[in-house]
Amino acid sequence: MAARGKRKRKSPIFSLRFGTRLVVVVSSPTVAEECFTKNDIVLANRPRSLKGKYIGYNYTTLVGSPYGEHWRNLRRFTTVEIFSSSRLNMFLSVRQDEIKRLLQKLCQNSQRDFANVELKSLFSELSFNIIMRMVAGKRYFGESEDSKEAKHFRELIDEAFSLGFGSNPGDFLPLLRWIDYKGHEKNLARLSEKMDAFLQGLIEEHRRNKNGNTMIDHLLSLQESQPEYYTDTIIKGIMTIMLNAGTDTSAVTIEWALSVLLNHPEKLERAKAEIDSLVGNDRLVDESDLPKLHYLQAIISETFRLFPAAPLLVPHEASDNCKIQGYDIPRGTILLVNAWTLHRDPNVWDDPTSFKPERFEVGEVGPPKLMTFGMGRRSCPGAGLAQRVVGLTLGSLVQCFEWQRVNEMKVDLKEGVGISMPKAVPLEARCKARNVLHKVLSDVA
Repeated sequence: MAARGKRKRKSPIFSLRFGTRLVVVVSSPTVAEECFTKNDIVLANRPRSLKGKYIGYNYTTLVGSPYGEHWRNLRRFTTVEIFSSSRLNMFLSVRQDEIKRLLQKLCQNSQRDFANVELKSLFSELSFNIIMRMVAGKRYFGESEDSKEAKHFRELIDEAFSLGFGSNPGDFLPLLRWIDYKGHEKNLARLSEKMDAFLQGLIEEHRRNKNGNTMIDHLLSLQESQPEYYTDTIIKGIMTIMLNAGTDTSAVTIEWALSVLLNHPEKLERAKAEIDSLVGNDRLVDESDLPKLHYLQAIISETFRLFPAAPLLVPHEASDNCKIQGYDIPRGTILLVNAWTLHRDPNVWDDPTSFKPERFEVGEVGPPKLMTFGMGRRSCPGAGLAQRVVGLTLGSLVQCFEWQRVNEMKVDLKEGVGISMPKAVPLEARCKARNVLHKVLSDVA
């Protein structure tokens, strides 16, 4: 990679060698903006990997497909038919019901006094049930007789999620792929077969019933009119992205937000006071309240900044030669955006490592300073759904419970291993139901 002049020691752009592949890492808003404005089309491809072949239905999903007509069709479909405001509003009752069920579960042991609760699994079940009800019309965790099957599928998703970019050396050293180093390809093929069987079973179930208002039903109706395009493979690819990307990221963000609030009780109290003032004590906070809850939104934005659910975003690949900051970027170069470092840039953020929601009270901040959902053509189309789930869940938890740490020590904020940056130590806390909670649970099924 050629450059004009000497590169500074702490450069916002640098290159690495991953085996035979050149990887360029950018970590400043200025460089990121150049990538996704001036070079957006050139950098709109995705690098190929074994995971994309097996889990991504041979690179045909929205996340893994190359930039082109097929990707544009998928992007148009997901934007209009899945993540549009009207479609998200159709599933508002699903989100409300699942959050009420979560509140009820937490309330069972904390009606009169503080009780210890483990929250990571509860948040995972919440987000998984919300997505599954949107996709297939039924909840899997809880009273469902299918919960055993769902738990198995959830384990498959977690396994697939752990196989992020760079997890397979064979993607960068062809020799290792040829000998199937550590059986990576064999394991992916096994994982793919099991996930595919689960998803195909859901499709067949809806094909027989034909009386629902779910994403699968809508896709099957499109299949009847355009069978050559909306094949079962394409439908399963859309389902895979919803379940893979839509469940873990929201749950992780809620866990980080509550963790950091427990370490800053004065900010938790301020959020509670805001909700009490705007919403009152006779009803549960609603999605229509969220735009008016400015401090709650600031807390969420600050959580996105400090704990991005995809700290390196999704990798891009250059489809042609281009220049970034005067550097020559050859065709085939993999681009990584280090959102974690970008969000902590002292040239952009005052006191960047501190949790200060107040920094977002002056106005909305988005790309390229805040890259939670990416930027440009291949930014995440599910940002609206994530904002609603995180906002409504966190707002409800703050409104309905008093929260304490399990002891005098602060909550451990060490980051664990995984592409969604989970907490190293799952969150445990103490909660006690507030009076408002008893008034809003009476209509839970």
